[in-house]
Amino acid sequence: MKTTRRKFIKKSGTALASAAVLSQIPLNLLTGCSAKDFSFGFQVWTIREKLIADFAGTLKAMSELGYSEVEMCSPLGYSGAGFEPLNKLSGAEMKQIIEDNGLRCTSSHFTSGELNESLDNRIQWAQELGMKQMILSSFWLAEDASVDDYRQAAEQLNVMAEKTKTAGIQMGFHNHHMEFEKRGNELIYDALLETLDPDLVKMQFQVAVVNIGYQAADYFRNSPGRFISAHLADYSPEKETEVPIGQGMVDWPDFFKAAKVGGVKNFYVEMDPETFKPSAQFLKEV
Repeated sequence: MKTTRRKFIKKSGTALASAAVLSQIPLNLLTGCSAKDFSFGFQVWTIREKLIADFAGTLKAMSELGYSEVEMCSPLGYSGAGFEPLNKLSGAEMKQIIEDNGLRCTSSHFTSGELNESLDNRIQWAQELGMKQMILSSFWLAEDASVDDYRQAAEQLNVMAEKTKTAGIQMGFHNHHMEFEKRGNELIYDALLETLDPDLVKMQFQVAVVNIGYQAADYFRNSPGRFISAHLADYSPEKETEVPIGQGMVDWPDFFKAAKVGGVKNFYVEMDPETFKPSAQFLKEV
């Protein structure tokens, strides 16, 4: 939890369901999916210090754990968070290093500032890397922002997404716990789903919100085709902390069945570094 970018910011209440008992039946039999249906990646944020210190070596180590995809953080927008050294690499150079170490870069997070100020540059960078997805990590509005403030920001993202679509790249939006807050009786996330153009902006669902009572599978089924990817995380109500994939309360067989309905194409583990190995071992069963 110390280095996680999207910390579990609220403890689960007593109303949350207890952790699901893991079945001994392989997930592919439960979901009706085979291994070829999914490949799994990781988000680089929680291992950023190692990544910057040894870009190639860290990527190779993650590949050896069983991951096949990597989701970057844009070095331009995240330069203040330690990614600035990676700005010396062109998109093509970065792509070569990633692929030489057994991975594909299928997505990246971008800040709202860089998309507003340097959209053309970031599209070019994404194209050089071979990415088909650009994910806005957050609007980062004020804590007391209204639902109308979020709607206005979503409309602006629709406009930017028209440009990425022309370039052959799907724009996406990543949620945090804050989008699952209410203003009056209205849930911010629901307002975003209503405002964001279903064709121009797909959603990247952060599974970590399970600890405040929101199930990714419910959203996948209720809004089919609206999602492009998901950040995987698991949570133990008993320990009141994140745990490796498969050791917490998320019903993973149901999650992967629903993910197909939702349109999810990519899955990225994003938790503390020590969870990456056991999470990869669990996901290999899919």
